[in-house]
Amino acid sequence: MKLEAGWVPVALSGSIEAGTSAGAVVEGSEIVVWRDNSGKAHVWEDRCPHRGMRLSFGFVRGDHIACLYHGWQYDTAGQCRYIPAHPSLDVPQTIKVPTYVAEERYGIIWATTAAEASLPDIDVAMGVTPVRSLYVERGEDDILPALKNAGVTNLARNVGILQLGGDRLLTAVQVVSPEKTAVHIVILGSPAVNAGAKQKHYAQWAEGLRFSLETMAEVA
Repeated sequence: MKLEAGWVPVALSGSIEAGTSAGAVVEGSEIVVWRDNSGKAHVWEDRCPHRGMRLSFGFVRGDHIACLYHGWQYDTAGQCRYIPAHPSLDVPQTIKVPTYVAEERYGIIWATTAAEASLPDIDVAMGVTPVRSLYVERGEDDILPALKNAGVTNLARNVGILQLGGDRLLTAVQVVSPEKTAVHIVILGSPAVNAGAKQKHYAQWAEGLRFSLETMAEVA
C-alpha cells in the first residue's frame, strides 16, 4: 500500500527509542522515522533540503532532528530552525522537510498522506507485545496470498490477524519495493504474559515464516 492510499506500517514502536531515528523505505521512497525526546514519533521524507543527506543518518536533540552533514536543525513540523554556519540567520520558511501524518497504534508506527484514512479497530485492552519486523525478498502480490494461506484473516489489505492456539498475532505489511516486503508482527496480549519465552518463540516462528515466504513453500 502507498502512503497516499492509506496507513502504512513503517516500524515497530519499540524499535524507535526516544531521541533516535531510523531509515525505512515505502514503495521505493526513503523515509525517516524518528522520536523526539518527549516520545512522540514522526515520519518524514528522508532528505535534508540543503544537500540531500539522509536525515536518518543525523541526530535528535530534544524536539529537533539535525542533519549529519552540516548540522541544519528541523523542528517537529519539518521547518528548519537553525543553521550552524549562520547562527543569527532568520531561516526562511521555505526550507522545510516534507512530512507525513504519523500515528502509533497496536505497537506499530504508521504513516500516511491520506487525511481520511482509518485503521481497523482492534481490541488491545490487554496490551501488545512486539515480536519482530521481517524483511522478505518477495513482492506484495506474493506475500499477501501466502499470509492468507498461512491462516491470516485480513482486516484491511495490509493488516491481518493470525490465530495460533490461544494467541493472536497482528501482521502488518509494508511494501519496500516490487521485490521486497516488510511484515511487522506483534502479539495481541499483555507483555506481562507474552514477553520473554513466548516472545522468543514467535520470533523464531517468524523467521521460519520468512523462509517459507521467500521459498514460497507451503506454510504449516
